Amino acid sequence: MLILSNKVTIPDAEIEIQAIRAQGAGGQNVNKVSSAVHLRFDIRASSLPEAYKEKLLVLNDQRITNEGVIVIKSQQYRSQEKNREAALERLRVLIKNVMVTKKKRKPTKPGKGAVKRRLDSKTRHGKIKATRGKVNYD
Repeated sequence: MLILSNKVTIPDAEIEIQAIRAQGAGGQNVNKVSSAVHLRFDIRASSLPEAYKEKLLVLNDQRITNEGVIVIKSQQYRSQEKNREAALERLRVLIKNVMVTKKKRKPTKPGKGAVKRRLDSKTRHGKIKATRGKVNYD
């Protein structure tokens, strides 16, 4: 069972984990042992709340297919169990990032003191530049 929060959990039956052979260099171990993990999670068929499903399906992420299935491949570690835990953690982080609602920005204006300091600085800088002209010795 994947625990996302106090109220939201995902049963193991909804997460499909398959062991596959890892890619890349690694000698004989890579050729013999299926240590990489392929995780599949169907968003539409899951028991997640509807709000989470909608946000996940709208999310522009390459790990989410057009059919609404999250596909995560983990082959970072040499052991299958560690790769399984890493894949589950990546799924947890993906769903938790969707669950967080961002605060709405309140537009603010600079204070009178800040405006005055900025204009004084501009005036001072303009005066310095004005003195950089050609010198007339007449």
